[in-house]
Amino acid sequence: MSSTREIDALIEMMAKLPGLGPRSARRAVLHLIRKRALLLTPLADLMQTVAATARECLNCGNIGTSDICDICNSEKRANGELCVVEDVADLWAMERAGVFKGRYHVLGGTLSALDAVGPQELRIPRLIDRVATENISEVILALNATIDGQTTAHYIADQLEGQVRLTSLAQGVPIGGELDYLDDGTISAAMRARKSL
Repeated sequence: MSSTREIDALIEMMAKLPGLGPRSARRAVLHLIRKRALLLTPLADLMQTVAATARECLNCGNIGTSDICDICNSEKRANGELCVVEDVADLWAMERAGVFKGRYHVLGGTLSALDAVGPQELRIPRLIDRVATENISEVILALNATIDGQTTAHYIADQLEGQVRLTSLAQGVPIGGELDYLDDGTISAAMRARKSL
């Protein structure tokens, strides 16, 4: 088996990725090896390039290849709206939806007393600085509807009270969702956020 040591190591490494277990990683590695010229070699080259060039935006926390990301550099996005998200994946999800045309602020997590994560461990002080210096008119809190997410939203709202308009994303029944399959908290949030027809 020593002749497959590097392949086994690659499978183990791939299995550490979110959404991949040992069996899925094995299938993915076998597929990559079978399609070596088409997939494996270009993937390895791209991974090496990304490892060397990827960096966090100094302004918002997005991931890109320059110190200031394209969103922060775009004058078209300087409309005074700042969307606060927990993670870069949330920022990318918002961008995929194409519904927000302002700028972002990535916190890098949520407040958590159990994990000893306070405001200083997140980008909350930087957010407060940005509101004071970047002519921000509205802060949209687009945090996850978890206890930690809501605790973080309330903390930020307290810190920014009276300085800027604060809004949050609506919560409730997803498009295509059936009431029978929803949890009680989602139904409750949807009932409180109901609107006129």
